[in-house]
Amino acid sequence: MSHSIRLADAEDYPRIMEIWESAVQATHYFLAEEDFNYFKEAIPRDYLPNLEVYLITENGDAKGFASVAEGNLEMLFIHNNDRGKGYGKALYKFMKEKTDLSKVDVNEQNPQAIGFYEKMGFKKTGRSEKDGSGKNYPLIHMSL
Repeated sequence: MSHSIRLADAEDYPRIMEIWESAVQATHYFLAEEDFNYFKEAIPRDYLPNLEVYLITENGDAKGFASVAEGNLEMLFIHNNDRGKGYGKALYKFMKEKTDLSKVDVNEQNPQAIGFYEKMGFKKTGRSEKDGSGKNYPLIHMSL
């Protein structure tokens, strides 16, 4: 796999949001439509400009993205067409080397993601009833 990883800039936001949408529609079946629409607007407006976002690309085509802030993996999404091909693992390993990544919050209703992070060596350390936006999606807190 001859992928490369680089910092994203504002020109990448439309592709980042395509990746986000495809991944969320495939894995976050529990997300209410109004919340999906809320995040779809909030992510490029409030989150991406304030985060260092890294893109994993193959032949110039972005397959996934990730961001770490204060040791917390804020996001790691792979396009649904490219899941299961090792991009998530490669991107995770890059982020771990590049940043002070030590913890992640995962939607309790996304067991696939919990399993992925367990494989990467994370342990469950706690749970909260609401997500970071105060919405009713329980989170599992995990750390290395």
